[in-house]
Amino acid sequence: MNPSRFFAGLYISFWIPTAVLTAALAIKLPSILKLWKDPLLRAVGGLLVLACGVFVFAAPATIARTNHVTGVPNISAPLVYSLITAFCGSCLLLITTWRDGISDRSGATRRVTRRTIRWVVTVYAGVIVALWVLFALADAPVERIRDLDTYYANTPFMREEIVLYLLAHTVAALITSKVIWNWIRTDGLDLWLRGGLKFLGVGYVMNLVYDSCKFCAVVARWTGHDLDWLSTEVAPPVASLSAILIAVGFILPHTGQYLHRRARTRLGYWHLRPLYRLMGTVTGGGGVPFRLRATPELRLTRRETFIRDALLHLSRFIDEDLRQKAYDAALGLGFDAGRAGALAHAVTVQDAIETRKRTRQDDAAAAPLNTPDTLDLLAEIDAVSRALRHPADIRAVREAAAAAAQSVPGPTLTQPSR
Repeated sequence: MNPSRFFAGLYISFWIPTAVLTAALAIKLPSILKLWKDPLLRAVGGLLVLACGVFVFAAPATIARTNHVTGVPNISAPLVYSLITAFCGSCLLLITTWRDGISDRSGATRRVTRRTIRWVVTVYAGVIVALWVLFALADAPVERIRDLDTYYANTPFMREEIVLYLLAHTVAALITSKVIWNWIRTDGLDLWLRGGLKFLGVGYVMNLVYDSCKFCAVVARWTGHDLDWLSTEVAPPVASLSAILIAVGFILPHTGQYLHRRARTRLGYWHLRPLYRLMGTVTGGGGVPFRLRATPELRLTRRETFIRDALLHLSRFIDEDLRQKAYDAALGLGFDAGRAGALAHAVTVQDAIETRKRTRQDDAAAAPLNTPDTLDLLAEIDAVSRALRHPADIRAVREAAAAAAQSVPGPTLTQPSR
C-alpha cells in the first residue's frame, strides 16, 4: 500500500480553513472593535488575521501567482514562512495576555507580562528578518509549488531557512498547547469556554503533528531517504484540520454562550405563558402590546413585569392559610418541596382570582388591607407558571387541602367539674 496515495485522498482545500477562520474573525470582530483597548481581544484578532493570511498565501494557486507577479522564483517561500512565524508569535502573545487576564494584576505580574511580550516580539521579528536574509543568500532558481521544503532540504541557506521556521513553529505550538491543556484542567470554567479550549488544545497538538511530518521528511532527505509524501500529502491536510479546530475553539465560547442565553430567554418566555394568560383575566383580558422590533430579552422582561404587577393587585385576596394547607397537602401527595411550593402558590392564585370575582366592586375596599407577604410568590413565577400546565396536579392538591381542612376537629366544650 502506497501511503502517499492514501493520504492524497484526504486532501483538504486550503480555502476551507480560510473560510472557517474568516467566519471566526467575523464573529469576533464586533467585540474587537467595541473593546479595542482589551489586549486579549486584539491578540485574538491578530491571530485570526494572520491565520487567514497563512492559508491564503499558502494555497498553490496563490503561490504560483505571487511568484509570477514578482518575477522571483519561490518568493512565496519566505512570505509564507514569515506569515507562519508571525502566527506563531501571535499565539505566544495570546497565551501571555490570556494568562495575565486570569491571574492577579499586581505590578510584578504586569512587569513580567510586558517583558515577555517584548521578548516574543523581538525574537519572532528577528526570525522573520533572518528568513528573508537566508532566502536572499540562497540559490533556489527552480520554482516548487508543493514540495519546496523537501526539494531544497539540502540546499545551503534554504536548508537553514526551512529548519528555522519549523523550529519557531514547533516551539510556539509546544508552549501554547501546554498552557491550554493546563488551563482546561482548572476548576470553575464555563462549559462553552472549556469546550472551546479543548478544540484549541487539539488544534495546537495537530500543529505539532504538522511539524513532525515536515521534520521527518526533511531529515529523511538529509540521510538520503525519500519521505516526501509526509510533507506534501500528510502535512497540508493536518494543517488545514488544525486551523479548522482552532477556529472552532475561538467560535464555540462566543457562539455557544450567545445561543445558550437566547435559548434560556425564549424558554423562560414560553414557561411564563400560562401565568401570563391567567393574569390577563385579572387585568380585564389585556396584556403586553406586541412589538415586532422588541428583542427577546425585552419581551421576557415586559412579560415578567406584567405578571408581577398583576399579582400585586391580586395580593389582597391571597389566602395565606390556604397556601399553607395546599403546601402540606402537596407534600402529603408525594411532591418534593419545590414542586409542592409551586403547586400551593398556583392553588392560592386561582382561589384569589375566584375570590376577587365574587367580591362586589363596592366591597373591594373592604377587603383585608393586611396584604400577605408575596415575595416568595413573585420570585417563583416561573415555577408557578409551569405548575399551571398541570391542572390535574393542582386539582388533586386543592381537593387534598379541602379534605384536610374538613377533617380538623372543631373545639369541644367540657362540663365544669363539680
